[in-house]
Amino acid sequence: MQRDKELSDLERKLRIFFLNKQLLNQSLTHSSYANESEVPDNERLEFLGDAVIKLAVSEYIYNRFPARPEGDLTKIRADVISDETLARVATRVRLGEYLLLSENEKKTGGDKRRSNVANAFESLVGAIYLDAGLGKVRDFLIDFLRGEIEKVSREGYIKDYKSALQEFVQKKKWPLPQYKVLNETGPKHEKQFVIGVRIKGSIMGQGEGMNKKDAEQKAAEKALNQLNSMEKKKVSPIKGIFHKVKKSIWV
Repeated sequence: MQRDKELSDLERKLRIFFLNKQLLNQSLTHSSYANESEVPDNERLEFLGDAVIKLAVSEYIYNRFPARPEGDLTKIRADVISDETLARVATRVRLGEYLLLSENEKKTGGDKRRSNVANAFESLVGAIYLDAGLGKVRDFLIDFLRGEIEKVSREGYIKDYKSALQEFVQKKKWPLPQYKVLNETGPKHEKQFVIGVRIKGSIMGQGEGMNKKDAEQKAAEKALNQLNSMEKKKVSPIKGIFHKVKKSIWV
């Protein structure tokens, strides 16, 4: 009874009402819970939902931006369907709170873990597709993702800071940026990384994240901001404004 109430509450938030409620429940069943309870998990629905999201977003941006080349459309889609974006939009309806998780997964913050929430959103999309068809799930997705699509499609929007930083230094004919893990903390399933980026012998930015990719992007973003600011002030990064990195750190 309690689970039925929870699922009905989620349906109202989503403005989607399932004919087959079991599909909805399965889409929110994490493998940790499924293994303990011997019920189907959401991984097959996640596989299907991933394909549906790619199709729906591809179709929408193809029609929305008729003058954009294939390369631009690919970049927009990649950002919109990333785990980061899907977890963010899923958080609007607090999707993580409806996940069925093992007790251990709950204790370690599984209902807020980005990968869990993003995967659950993909699974939910797969369930909607099976229950109501492509037209319904397309409308649902675009309603959730339209704002993200518009944001990343704006001229000058930067998402891949590592690529932007590399382009910056290449224009200056400087050596390519170097990234290094400066610190690593936390248990295996919740690692926290601090990564620095060095340019011309100086640390130009540090970033922190739950995986190396995120930490590198944040470090690159800070470095790019620093370099743009210094360029406006006509200051050279080799003037010693930033602390020199000990060579041993980068070996």
